[in-house]
Amino acid sequence: MASIGSVFDRREELVNRLQQAPGEEARQELAPATDGPKPSRWTLRGIRATFPWLKGYTLSGVWRVLHRNGLHIRAAQVRQHSPDPEYVAKLEHLLDCLRDAAAHPGEVELVFLDEMGYYRWPKAGRAWEEAAPAPAPLADREGPNNKQWRVIGALNAVSGRVDYLDGYIIGREKVIRFYRQLGSAYGDARRLYVVQDNWSIHSHAEVQAALTELPQIEPVWLPTYAPWLNPIEKLWRWLREQVLTMHRLAGDWDTLRKRVNTFLDQFAEESHALLHYVGLTGDGKLAQALNDP
Repeated sequence: MASIGSVFDRREELVNRLQQAPGEEARQELAPATDGPKPSRWTLRGIRATFPWLKGYTLSGVWRVLHRNGLHIRAAQVRQHSPDPEYVAKLEHLLDCLRDAAAHPGEVELVFLDEMGYYRWPKAGRAWEEAAPAPAPLADREGPNNKQWRVIGALNAVSGRVDYLDGYIIGREKVIRFYRQLGSAYGDARRLYVVQDNWSIHSHAEVQAALTELPQIEPVWLPTYAPWLNPIEKLWRWLREQVLTMHRLAGDWDTLRKRVNTFLDQFAEESHALLHYVGLTGDGKLAQALNDP
């Protein structure tokens, strides 16, 4: 076994190697068969097998060496990519619109629009219960069918206000109705940017014709497959976590729908908490555009 002093002076070697993929030594240690593939990520066993000077260490000893050298297990961030060739141009246009809304409050408004669906049966999740051998937490899916309901909503990027419309189907008629609802809600604004994805109904001829009657509304198109640029997606996540996960209302469809609406009604005026939750405050790209109009 290497001396303690030399083991704890290996930071540069460890950092440089762990930034690369595991190699043959880790494969030999971890693959269940001789022709198995190399592992995709590092584990303590793979690290111990890769560095000869760690061979005599227990796994807890390897863990301590890593920590002593400033290396810790961390959750990865996802680097996502949109296939849209106009991604950069559309992103810059979105940021310009955000700056415009931040610089002219009340006169220019910007909302992020999206649709979501939810079901009568609860989403399974973790819950506090007695330890085993007691039964596991139960997401009770009572009844013979799993009804679905849908919501179309708009999140104001500056105030955190949420407007929404719900129904069994969100088709072009409901989308047109919601645009008119937004036009009425923001009647004092000379311009209303509506940021939306590329769902085909948004560009349907009837929807586009209806928008000509609402010249105040200016659609802002997100890049293709770029949900990370639409913060209202995080509002839907919050709704699923707070209301739809492990609920006990599978047998009371009306109450479940009312509870969803009550959740959204919390943001009928404005909400700094919601802006923080969805990333419209802080150091993110969208937040920076609002902070530096």
